Amino acid sequence: MFRIKICGITTVEDALFAAAAGADAIGLNFCDKSPRYVSAERAKEICNSLPAGVVRVGVFVNSLPKGIIATANRLGLSAVQLHGDEGPDFLAALGKLPVIKAFRCKESTLDSVTAFLSLCEESCLPSSILLDAHAPGQYGGTGQVLDWSTLGKERNKLLGLPLILAGGLTAQNVALAIQLARPDAVDTASGVESSPGRKDPGQVQAFITAAKLAGLE
Repeated sequence: MFRIKICGITTVEDALFAAAAGADAIGLNFCDKSPRYVSAERAKEICNSLPAGVVRVGVFVNSLPKGIIATANRLGLSAVQLHGDEGPDFLAALGKLPVIKAFRCKESTLDSVTAFLSLCEESCLPSSILLDAHAPGQYGGTGQVLDWSTLGKERNKLLGLPLILAGGLTAQNVALAIQLARPDAVDTASGVESSPGRKDPGQVQAFITAAKLAGLE
């Protein structure tokens, strides 16, 4: 399980800097409506450039299972992140591929996550849960934050699955978010950018340092 993920990587340069700065996972966005979209060819170049220990996560939004599996196999992805409206049956269609299921939380409660998990067969539960902030018509990268304190109190609703916290995390707030929500990992995209899809080295380094000092070593 990774601890610090820099998502929305679009260049080899940004990927290598994130890894050198201490991120143990990067995210590649395959949603063509996102400003952080990368083609399979660019993603392959990025994956090939990374050190072996860095987790490579492919982010998909309402894609077909067959296409996700093909992309994961072609690129050697460590896991896939489902950031759309995929239901429990969708996870079953991905077989043994490690799945991070993202939820865009409209409310502080995790009842919707619990309801989703209750419909999953034990053999096809996601490997971890990612919580992001909800924004109408958007599937992530909104910069909005969650109610970290309440989430920390709701951890027991995740059936023991690892929690990845996303949603508006920056170098300035990630330590407090970790303290209150008690996640197993943190994930940021827009919070460390100079422009959509391009990471700011200073912000990336500051974010990773702050997360590690807060306990995510």
